[in-house]
Amino acid sequence: MSDRFNPEQAVPDRKCGQLKQAVEIIGIDRAYLSRMLDFFVARIRADKQLCRVFEGKTTQDRRAQVERMRAFWLDVAVHDGGSTEKLVAVHRNLPGLRREDFDRWLELFRATLEETAPTPEAANYLVTRAERIAQRLKAALFENTAADTARLGDRLRRD
Repeated sequence: MSDRFNPEQAVPDRKCGQLKQAVEIIGIDRAYLSRMLDFFVARIRADKQLCRVFEGKTTQDRRAQVERMRAFWLDVAVHDGGSTEKLVAVHRNLPGLRREDFDRWLELFRATLEETAPTPEAANYLVTRAERIAQRLKAALFENTAADTARLGDRLRRD
């Protein structure tokens, strides 16, 4: 993996504008993320294990949930500051969430990226972030104390 382009290493000072530019070079922009999330949400809704995330919700609630996901991934990918969601709390409130759901979520995310990513570097960049987020969420939701969870929530928002 060390031979792959990493926008964060290419922009060591992490200036937001420079990072956005580096990420766009590998093909990640608002339009791509929006399209990718449409594919990803369709996979979740069709998946027997994860479909419950959207079960029992009105169309309006589902749309709002997808828009929160969109804002979150824009923030994660291009640091546009659009998402201030408390990720741990959001996931804690999902009905019946289990530790193994994160592994399935990552499988679906990887498959979506394989189909939609404009470049291998874009797929690598996004899956690396997704793996880090999943690892921290699993720790926060299933392993840590309340104080640890608060600190992890802060770290998730910074990533």
